[in-house]
Amino acid sequence: MRVLVVGAGATGGYFGARLAAAGRDVTFLVRPARAARLGETGLSVKSPLGDFRVETPKTVTADAIPGPFDLVLLSCKAYDLAGALDDVAPAVGPDTVVLPILNGFAHLDALDARFGAERILGGSCAIAATLSAGGEIVQMSELHALTFGERDGTRSQRIARVAGVMEGAGFAARLSEKILLEMWEKWVFLATLACGTCLMRAPIGDIVAAPGGRELMLGLLEECRGIAAGAGHAPREKFLETSRGTLTAAGSRFTASMLRDIEKGARIEADHIVGDLLARGRAVDPDGARPSLATAYTHLKAYESRRAREQG
Repeated sequence: MRVLVVGAGATGGYFGARLAAAGRDVTFLVRPARAARLGETGLSVKSPLGDFRVETPKTVTADAIPGPFDLVLLSCKAYDLAGALDDVAPAVGPDTVVLPILNGFAHLDALDARFGAERILGGSCAIAATLSAGGEIVQMSELHALTFGERDGTRSQRIARVAGVMEGAGFAARLSEKILLEMWEKWVFLATLACGTCLMRAPIGDIVAAPGGRELMLGLLEECRGIAAGAGHAPREKFLETSRGTLTAAGSRFTASMLRDIEKGARIEADHIVGDLLARGRAVDPDGARPSLATAYTHLKAYESRRAREQG
């Protein structure tokens, strides 16, 4: 399969680099400056599993996409999604499948509207990575998982081909027949973590050491769980048990990446991760009480408002 990876940043770039290093036919859709840099230096990955470099990664810019690709791997921040859809449009043909690995669900609505739901797979990833000042991808732990599947749970011929591309590429790739449920579970966990750590401006261990901190985290998890259940995707008990343990672990330094973005004064995905979750909850149960989630969302939007004002 001809694979187009949208961007060469920390997440998509990591999985794309692994695929390219494994001999897959991968092209990176990047800005002209990034294309020039990659042409000079290659695409480097610093990893606890062993550093590697794609010496001559294939790149293309949005104005020169050579027709449709078989598979588009889409990873970007939610606030960059509209621009990414415009850039990638020439790469999506009648037989193209798009594998988005964004968080939440709002991106699926946008992709369905733009390219048709029949072309859009479900996907989720788990990785801690960042882009260095020099453009290297730095993997910060050994976690590097990519889960994908047909949204109706079927094992189609095309998803088997996608699985064949992912298999043996140097990361944990898994075909799921319950991809929507797994996406909802990740959203529930991520929204709880983001709301709690951003609202308290502290990692999990410091929150649960404070009076009411444990109750706050468990209350947020329950509010998010209730929304997922109302949408028809009730999280499984094993997931909830594991999440409760992680979100209340004494001494934990765990935080959401959203908090790290706030601490850097960067943009955040408040609407995509938290606002859309609240909206879906209201659509199912307009009178449902979600006080902690609503307060956290107000907090995040206040940050965005202040950031916009201070930046002029």
